Amino acid sequence: MKTGRISMDEFLSEREQVLKSWPTGEGLSLEKGLEYQGTIPVEKNFAHWMKKAIDEKKTLLQPRAGVALVDEHIKLLQYLETEGQADLLPTTIDAYTRQNRYEEAQTGIAKSIAAKTSLLNGFPAVNHGLEECRRVTESVKSPIQVRHGTPDARLLAEITLAGGFTSFEGGGISYNIPYAKKVSLETSMAHWRWVDRLIGFYEDHGIHINREPFGPLTGTLVPPFVALTVAVIEGIAALTQGVKSITLGYGQGGNLVQDVAAMYALRELADEYFKREGFNDYELSTVFHQWMGGFPEDEAKAFSVITWGATVGRFAKATKIIVKTPHEAMGIPTKEANAQGLLASRQAINMLSEQVLPVGPTFRREIDLIKAEVNCIMDKIYELGLGDAQEGSIAAIKAGVLDVPFAPASVNHGKLLPMRDDEGYIRIYNWGKIPMAEEIKAFHAQRLNDRAKSEGRTVCFQMVTDDIYAISKGKLVGRPR
Repeated sequence: MKTGRISMDEFLSEREQVLKSWPTGEGLSLEKGLEYQGTIPVEKNFAHWMKKAIDEKKTLLQPRAGVALVDEHIKLLQYLETEGQADLLPTTIDAYTRQNRYEEAQTGIAKSIAAKTSLLNGFPAVNHGLEECRRVTESVKSPIQVRHGTPDARLLAEITLAGGFTSFEGGGISYNIPYAKKVSLETSMAHWRWVDRLIGFYEDHGIHINREPFGPLTGTLVPPFVALTVAVIEGIAALTQGVKSITLGYGQGGNLVQDVAAMYALRELADEYFKREGFNDYELSTVFHQWMGGFPEDEAKAFSVITWGATVGRFAKATKIIVKTPHEAMGIPTKEANAQGLLASRQAINMLSEQVLPVGPTFRREIDLIKAEVNCIMDKIYELGLGDAQEGSIAAIKAGVLDVPFAPASVNHGKLLPMRDDEGYIRIYNWGKIPMAEEIKAFHAQRLNDRAKSEGRTVCFQMVTDDIYAISKGKLVGRPR
């Protein structure tokens, strides 16, 4: 797989085929897309707000949201902007579009019109096309990001960026391994290489577009070192193609110390590896995703989970927080529930705006542990890729050197099994083929044995299952009844 910067000739040749994949792509002009982006006020530029938040030491809030029909989607975003007081807005793309099944998305639009309600779980931007996307982005005062889950997001990126969206989420690993079963890594990473080159093209012409790989992966007991390794690799891939504004993310694990440490480690590792790759001209920001696992059905309990996530995200100095809703356990939330999640999070971060969590020896030990774990994997990735992190990451996943827990992709080994220790830190029960230092393995084993001893049982797979459902049942650690 080629991993260097795509030449303009190669980019344009591939673009011809991308635009032919659905009628709304035909005739799109890069020059007119640049011209339109150039008319967007800086106050509606996502990258501008991320940089401003870093400079002012603020934490911004962003929900997830998307419905099938343009007018309803506009109303939803306007409500979240005004009533929910969101700093940044999303457009979550529907499941059909994520799999490039545009004909089925078109059927979903027709059925939604007939039913007068959204029958899709997101906004089918490709089907609506350029002008309707511009109608969406022109309808609000805030910047909007495209959020989805697409292994092949090339046409989606082309239409939405020309349509005025100023941030694009995803990556060749993070939108393959957790989302797809049989898409090859070579294919998804090549497609995302093209997406990043498109954004690099905008950057080359003075248009600042934010890029955000998807940090939480499967969102279920993901060890920090796995999430951070993927984030670093996808960050390198984006910067290689000319991206300048990069936001790396992490999904809440549940333990305050480990989550804050992971966010600190993420910033440190990204800077170290980006500079190792020769990059200096970039703006690095971070995103903290509130709890991505099972939620309590009771709304009062759900609000507790939401505000805990906001608290940790603020203490971790996240540039922005992705906010959940009290309807998380019940399916697609109403706009009112989405706004409530935002307001609850806002109250939490406002109360913490003048407070700083002292990051002392306990935090530093965990930061250094996570960094050492990532370095063990990255060393092997560079070895497998003969110095090329992107090439090495494909070989690493195929070899089980990089392994994402509970992911559906057939190429992913799925042998890495995490569970919590006695204090709720995510540790490793089964390492699979992860090339980890023996002293780190011994530390994890000791922590899990300490938990098993306190619970009067041996370390076993049941503890993994117990931990997966713990928060939905009101606990962090899945203790035996």
